[in-house]
Amino acid sequence: MPADYPYFPLLKLIHAQPQLNQRQLAEQMGVSLGKVNYSLRALMEKGLVKLENFSQSENKRKYAYLLIPAGIEEKTCIMPGFLKRKQAEYDAIRLEIEALKKELKHD
Repeated sequence: MPADYPYFPLLKLIHAQPQLNQRQLAEQMGVSLGKVNYSLRALMEKGLVKLENFSQSENKRKYAYLLIPAGIEEKTCIMPGFLKRKQAEYDAIRLEIEALKKELKHD
């Protein structure tokens, strides 16, 4: 699995909804909380995401994950590869569905 595979969906989600906490990110991505935590730490170490206080919140312990310009650039750079992999997955599934339909007709 390519190294950027788990990062694109996470970068995209953080960009769209920076106020989500790790548990919410994990739920929306359909992955474990540990995977999100690990990925966020890696993105912060790479300097693509930073953690900031969510100043508009009454709860001052609330944080937001923010995509910094380098993170936005990285998201843009890895998008074509991610899209290519997803298109290949889609094509493979479509072919498998067609084969299963043909098999059903012959039974």
